[in-house]
Amino acid sequence: MKSGGIAGSSRPAGTAQDAARLRVAMLTREYPPEVYGGAGVHVEYLSRELSRLVQLTVHCQGEDRPGAVAHRPCGLPAANSALQTMSAELSMTAAVSGAELVHSHTWYAGLAGHLSAMLYGIPHVLTAHSLEPLRPWKAEQLGGGYALSCWSERTAIEAADAVVAVSAGMRADILAAYPAVQPRRVHVIRNGIDTVEYAPDAGTEVLRRYGIDPARPSVVFVGRITRQKGVPVLLRAAASLDPAAQLVLLAGQADTAELQAEVTALVSQLSAARTGVIWVPQMLPRPEVIQILSHATVFACPSLYEPLGIVNLEAMACGTAVVGSAVGGIPEVVADGQTGLLVPPGDEAALAGALNALIADPARAAQFGSAGRRRAVAEFSWAAIAAQTASLYLSLTAA
Repeated sequence: MKSGGIAGSSRPAGTAQDAARLRVAMLTREYPPEVYGGAGVHVEYLSRELSRLVQLTVHCQGEDRPGAVAHRPCGLPAANSALQTMSAELSMTAAVSGAELVHSHTWYAGLAGHLSAMLYGIPHVLTAHSLEPLRPWKAEQLGGGYALSCWSERTAIEAADAVVAVSAGMRADILAAYPAVQPRRVHVIRNGIDTVEYAPDAGTEVLRRYGIDPARPSVVFVGRITRQKGVPVLLRAAASLDPAAQLVLLAGQADTAELQAEVTALVSQLSAARTGVIWVPQMLPRPEVIQILSHATVFACPSLYEPLGIVNLEAMACGTAVVGSAVGGIPEVVADGQTGLLVPPGDEAALAGALNALIADPARAAQFGSAGRRRAVAEFSWAAIAAQTASLYLSLTAA
């Protein structure tokens, strides 16, 4: 792998002037203010930095909004959600005429990237933020649409001129899941963090608003309620959590009614057995999340699958220690024994033990938090990630 996280580029990289003339269409499902996951966060910050380097147009799905061209499903109101997504991708494909390169994110936009490459004869870069074959629980959510999402992802990844993996672990997963993909076409360009925006906040008004006691230690989770994120694992582990600690869940609606019922029952059982269980069941504004993260004793990331985990970077940038699963790209972000502790995915006893160890030793937790902040600042700049991405574009478009 070459320096800067780009592997397999044999053409000349080009110049900043070449990049500034390059017309790029970025395709995504999520774009602010409709951002609910790590892929949307990635697109938000990457597009901001890339717009300074290339001529960038963002195409998203959903309602009209500033900064992007929005696309909606084409006349299929009663169809499976996966089929509706694919119909919106047809609209995207028609709209990118004139672009010299198309860059898609996740299976929700990958097919549009693939069709655009075929229709207009331009390179397609695809960033894989997760892989459908490694998320079989999505069949609960999509039904037969899961077969469509798997087909769509495989088709786009196998044909893309370059595939970006957000971690080395993700690169290995791509090559294992899709052996037809040539390794030289898979490039590691990691997720990043804005450490000016994500920084420790000493205020406490947000904590008090949601009933969080700043005088008590707290374990905080931020994320979607999906099988991938391991929320039931955390809730079962919390039954063994130090009674002095609060458990704060910033987690919205679950992917399915069954998972919602499961999590609701676990929260109810936990609340009946101990105090300090706080569930905020909606997406909070970013400044509120930052303040809550800043005051956490430890951030918990119990994911069963995680290509990188931007949320861990967010917690680290706020100066908070992390206890995370040793899965996917998390070990590339959380340095075990330096910025946090890693535990086997799905191991409730190990998770509870690691959380309790830091609750019992707040000085160690604070040291991990300070080291995590330094690591986030030093290694995960969005400006550097955008420069690597622009360099990859030029390697594909140079004559």
